[in-house]
Amino acid sequence: MSSIIEAVQEKKAAAAAIAARPTLHLMEPKDMARWDAFVANCPEATFFHRAGWQTVIERVYGHKTWFYYVEQNGKIVGVLPLAEIKSRMFGHSLGSLPFCVLGGVVATSDAARPLLDDAADKLARSLGVGHLEMRNLVPQHAGDPNWYQKELYVTFRKEISADDEANMNAIPRKQRAMVRKGIKLGLTGEIDQHVDRFFTAYSTSVHRLGTPVFPKSYFKVIKEVFGDDCEIRTIVRGDEIIAGVLSFYFRDEVLPYYGGGMPAARECAGNDFMYWNLMQAAAARGCRIFDFGRSKLGTGAFDFKKNWGFEPTPLAYEYRLYASAELPDNNPLNPKYQLFIKMWQKMPIKLANFLGPFIVRNLG
Repeated sequence: MSSIIEAVQEKKAAAAAIAARPTLHLMEPKDMARWDAFVANCPEATFFHRAGWQTVIERVYGHKTWFYYVEQNGKIVGVLPLAEIKSRMFGHSLGSLPFCVLGGVVATSDAARPLLDDAADKLARSLGVGHLEMRNLVPQHAGDPNWYQKELYVTFRKEISADDEANMNAIPRKQRAMVRKGIKLGLTGEIDQHVDRFFTAYSTSVHRLGTPVFPKSYFKVIKEVFGDDCEIRTIVRGDEIIAGVLSFYFRDEVLPYYGGGMPAARECAGNDFMYWNLMQAAAARGCRIFDFGRSKLGTGAFDFKKNWGFEPTPLAYEYRLYASAELPDNNPLNPKYQLFIKMWQKMPIKLANFLGPFIVRNLG
């Protein structure tokens, strides 16, 4: 009898040992709710780790994705979303995560991190990519000679209060005057369930900057996938579109992610009012962090956000080279793109909006 009991106990112990061993998996549709539940509760996870980005990237751009997770004792303990971009113009890469500010490994178990890193390395080798990119808030591979870091992007994050007056007073004087100007000129913010008015403001703005536009379908799918966690806010003066911003809500944060203004926005402080209007709404909704998002060093967007009293925090984008001999440099500050930018600014906006999506899909 004792031998039977011992055998049963040994089997239970073996089963428990197997369950306690972390194992690597690829996310399937049935796993998406579990994945998002993990992201919602993992302290270092972000909106850009949500499972819905797989749907967005695959449906809009047709890029292949691999959303890896590590499971231990029946629970997800780490995730890593990856997508491949293969372009003759911009190279062959694997990244976590294209079209997102962040997306690198996040985990609640130290055992999960090497499994996810190793999965990315093996996949990068099997695909024959030029480089692997991990978009992190803080370095994950410091001191590792196989990884390189590039100082190009910063993020701007700041706590906000539930009190509008306190938030207004926290804005530096000159910037505060611009916000008040928009208020005095009668600007108002309206919430849209469709992307049309936002896209008009956004596409006009990026055309003025000389950069390719994302397709309207991209924003439609984002809104469809993320629902109420994606807000489209249009700033108007009467019936006139002034500016528009597409924002994400995550935990107690608001992230204005895509935005732009019409030419009239400059004369009536449209962009200034837009972010104040969003800040008011987010504070009323219970948000306590305003994430102004990513900007490149040395750009107008960088200066604009600093003028609001936000301090920049460097983003730790890390790269591992495979077929490539040098780090990627696909950004508008690269001197080789200056002629392209000037040409794009002179192009009719309808043509730019038609051609832009064919280019931007490979930039990520």
